[in-house]
Amino acid sequence: MTTTLTGKIAIVTGSTSGIGLGIARTLAAHGVDIVLNGFGVPAEIEAIRNDLERAHDVRTGYSNADMSKAEAVRGLIEAVMETLGRVDILVNNAGIQFTAPVEDFPVEKWDAILAINLSAAFHGIATALPLMKKQGWGRVINIASAHGLVGSTHKAAYVSAKHGIVGLTKVVGLEAAGTGITVNAICPGWVRTPLVEKQIAAIAEQRKISEEEATMELLSGKQPSRNFVTPEQLGETVAFLCSPAADQITGTAIAVDGAWTAQ
Repeated sequence: MTTTLTGKIAIVTGSTSGIGLGIARTLAAHGVDIVLNGFGVPAEIEAIRNDLERAHDVRTGYSNADMSKAEAVRGLIEAVMETLGRVDILVNNAGIQFTAPVEDFPVEKWDAILAINLSAAFHGIATALPLMKKQGWGRVINIASAHGLVGSTHKAAYVSAKHGIVGLTKVVGLEAAGTGITVNAICPGWVRTPLVEKQIAAIAEQRKISEEEATMELLSGKQPSRNFVTPEQLGETVAFLCSPAADQITGTAIAVDGAWTAQ
């Protein structure tokens, strides 16, 4: 697949840490030029960018575009097109989380989660799709969640947004069918990211147990494999969806969840 993807240009939103960074690293290993996006310490982001270039002989860029703002999302796509000449792969990964019972859910948290987890993907796709159609080739991969397929308590905004991502994927997959562009969603189960580390710590503190016990409690409650999905596994799933083997996979949601949604 490396020769297939070499020279392609990918934008990966929310890619300065966690799942997005894992996807960016995997695509770079397949020869893809990467535009990183997200927040963080500038020196650390620059180190990530330089590491990708040295390790994989690819070009990299970085944008701190705020995914909660429509004009910033659309501007990111347009800027990459202007500076690099094309956008081949768009990975909509940026996301945030907040948990509370629905009657206590803060309105500002609802609005923020919907803006970043769902609306940002809409704005990115709407801007990138015409460019991809002119090229006659493109890949849109939306990072949803197991929560795009099933629900959990206290996650009204997150579950709503991720179900919306799966629906958006189906609609755009239909609209782009036959154009050389595929649109798919990946639905990960538990992935050991900084976001999940915070949840593990919270469980440990709340229940007065060790973080190891909290980890097993987290996994056994949802994920029958009792193993975390890794960012690298998700990156390889993205790379597969960009390969010729996946040319007729479009408009679908792929669960990578240790049998979570098989229950």
